[in-house]
Amino acid sequence: MSRHHRSAAARRAAAVCAVLALLAAPAGRAADSDAEARALVDRDLPGLVRYYQVLHAAPELSGMEEQTAANLAQELRAAGFEVTDHIGKFNIPGFKGYGVVALMRNGAGPTLLVRADMDALPVEEKTGLPYASKRRMKNPAGVEVPVMHACGHDIHVTSLIGVARVMAKLKDRWHGTLMLVGQPAEETIGGAQAMLRDGVYQRFPRPDLALALHDNGDLPVGTIGLTPTFALANSTNIDVTVRGVGGHGSQPQDAKDPIVLAANIIMQLQTIVSRETSPFDQAVVTVGTIHGGLKRNIIPDEVKLEINIRTYKAEVRDHVIQAVARIARAAALGAAMPEDRLPVVTLLEESANALYNDPGLVERLRPALTRALGAGNVRDYPPIMASEDFGEFGLDGKIPVMMFWVGANSAETLAAAKQSGTPVPSPHSPQFAPVPEPTLQ
Repeated sequence: MSRHHRSAAARRAAAVCAVLALLAAPAGRAADSDAEARALVDRDLPGLVRYYQVLHAAPELSGMEEQTAANLAQELRAAGFEVTDHIGKFNIPGFKGYGVVALMRNGAGPTLLVRADMDALPVEEKTGLPYASKRRMKNPAGVEVPVMHACGHDIHVTSLIGVARVMAKLKDRWHGTLMLVGQPAEETIGGAQAMLRDGVYQRFPRPDLALALHDNGDLPVGTIGLTPTFALANSTNIDVTVRGVGGHGSQPQDAKDPIVLAANIIMQLQTIVSRETSPFDQAVVTVGTIHGGLKRNIIPDEVKLEINIRTYKAEVRDHVIQAVARIARAAALGAAMPEDRLPVVTLLEESANALYNDPGLVERLRPALTRALGAGNVRDYPPIMASEDFGEFGLDGKIPVMMFWVGANSAETLAAAKQSGTPVPSPHSPQFAPVPEPTLQ
């Protein structure tokens, strides 16, 4: 076998091997199961790549994944699963919940949930790929926006279909219940909770374990990244409406300028991380948008700040939230703002808890992944401050969960980026483009 073919064989079917490891493949047959899984992956791969390319060209926004969910449900039914769709409703006029749950019951044993998120982002694709998205949709506010799978959820959905097909054909190698979940609205941090509120654990078996994967452009194809304990940060969104007293720009003494006050608040917010949190506790405070004013010579009545907070520990998040409110109020009082015009601080529901990978589950899966890919291709990956709502399926630690990273870039591209000092396009970039075939494989 050539070196190229050995490399390709080594990277096949890691997700399937992980699932088999958790659904108790009979002792002594792991190697046979791996070999069969690889053969099945090879057979299905061309069709899955085509499916991925079609899905990539037809992305849908969060909470609007109607066709994505319908196509996924169809594929899972064809693989032999019991499928229920339209789970997890959103308050978007004209749209239903598009969560999908597919079950394959295969005797006594554990129930394993495997999740793929389905939604795309309001990003205009600039990859130049022949299957690049040219789609535009109206967002919930009725504004037409470009849409792109800029975070690889199309890789995740296609991988889920591949896992479904292979596991259905290997039923003699595992036992228990496999629960495949197509989740809407991960990008808006609401889809997992929407499915839970819709009774996903009451209507279907409550899982004993939960897995998810996420593509990663910083890792070469054929590799897996594992992060025991905290892997992703919590995300909390806050709106601060900085109120003032409007007036003419030529007479600032007769007004209370909320733009100047907002600028003061923004600068003081920078001290929360640098002076109010321990250097050993990660935290990020980002003022992502500022909206205020209509004309250059008019002092407006208010300015709106949209703020995002990232931490790992819940107590650090609580402190940062309180600090934002305290700083906004104190700055307004310092500007002699009347009591009835103090800032309004609103904590939004759009939030997610930190993702905590169960260490025991990570170490239980490490040998299966190492066997499937080779020891050099299973790496420890550091925690990052991005956020995900997959952890919500773990019910605050009651169900062990694990998300692992799947390499999605060529080794040559990564080497060139390192040499040039130019980072590769990250998720949410209009240039983000996983390498489909080896990533899926």
